[in-house]
Order: sequence, then C-alpha cells, then structure tokens
Amino acid sequence: MTSTLRYVIYMAIFSWLLLLVASLIRVRGWTFAGTMLALGNREKMPEATPLAGRALRTAQNTLENFVLFAAVALVAHAAGVDGPKVAAGAQIFFWARVLYVPVYYAGITYLRTGLWVVSIVGLAMMLSAIL
Repeated sequence: MTSTLRYVIYMAIFSWLLLLVASLIRVRGWTFAGTMLALGNREKMPEATPLAGRALRTAQNTLENFVLFAAVALVAHAAGVDGPKVAAGAQIFFWARVLYVPVYYAGITYLRTGLWVVSIVGLAMMLSAIL
C-alpha cells in the first residue's frame, strides 16, 4: 500500500472519530444521562453549547474535505501517478487537518482558516501532479 493510500485510511478513521467526539460532546456522553440520550433516538437533544457547535462544524468540515481528498488520492493511485509530490500533498493535507481540530475547538478563527488553506495547498499539490 502506498503512503497516500495510508493517509486515505488515516483520514477515514480521523473523520469517523471526529463525528463520534462531536456526538459525545453534544449529548455529554460521559454522564449517565448523556449515555442514555446517545443510546436512544435523540429526539430531545439539549441545546448545543458553543464547544458542541464547534465540534460538529469541525466534524462536518473534515468530512467534506475528506471526500475531496479521497477522490484526488484514489484518482492519483488509479492513474499511476502516486509519486513523491502526491505523497507530500497527502501528508500536508492530513497534518493540517489534524492541527485544524484543536484550533477550531479552541475557537481561534484566523489560525483555523490558515490551517484550512494549508490543507487545500496539500490538495493542490496532489492535483498538480495528476494534471
């Protein structure tokens, strides 16, 4: 397996974990009442706290970007152009996304946007190697 495909797997796991964490923060899953709410139909969800809202937006944004990343990485692999430039772009994308999460959770707006731009630069590197 190439390093780029490994990063696709890492991003899939990371995206799933972010969705899980966002859900647990929203229902306060570390409490008995939160666990019961998480196990139920979630019909009476509590009002989202600012952190719960940021966690959900982080998870959604990561999932949206993961779709683009996976498509580019899989096309590069299928086209046989999964070389150093694609691998470097995948690494940049992944680590920028990892750093993005705590920055977004903390509510640091401009740094969050900067990290998102860095992840897009990683995608652009991958695309430039394909095209």
